[in-house]
Amino acid sequence: MTGTTGPRIELYVRSLLPDGAGHRQNAVIDRLQQLDAEDEIADFSVIVWGKQIARESAGARTEEGEYILNRVAEFKQWALSNNVSLESFYQNHEVENDATDEAYKAMVLPVMGLAEYEDGELRHVAPCTDGDAVHTIMDRLDRLERGEPTAIEQNDTVSILSD
Repeated sequence: MTGTTGPRIELYVRSLLPDGAGHRQNAVIDRLQQLDAEDEIADFSVIVWGKQIARESAGARTEEGEYILNRVAEFKQWALSNNVSLESFYQNHEVENDATDEAYKAMVLPVMGLAEYEDGELRHVAPCTDGDAVHTIMDRLDRLERGEPTAIEQNDTVSILSD
């Protein structure tokens, strides 16, 4: 993880995996290592998070909990600014507390999330949706490998072809 060019990538992975997700996570990490070795990215880090976080919980008040909540807020602000949605990947649910029979709201975190930073600025979050199009983590890694901008940036540009 010592490349010198390209964006810095943060990969968020869930610690307790549903069936099959471990293989997908390993494939993404292997791909990031390859992109780093080829200097397609400056570097990357893998951050482990849980299945969900409740804003009012003791865990949310820890350094790690605050970090996750701040990052997710940053991701959602990026989505608003870029007219895309993260809502299907960061959902809020009512959770029953079996010990107290009370319910609380918790944000379910995706199995994997990718944040791409360029010069300290958040440039892309995956997965995200743009209308009916889903931009996956692997889609973004493919575009990075080809030296292409994000699909969202490419959709914002106009190309005039001449003969």
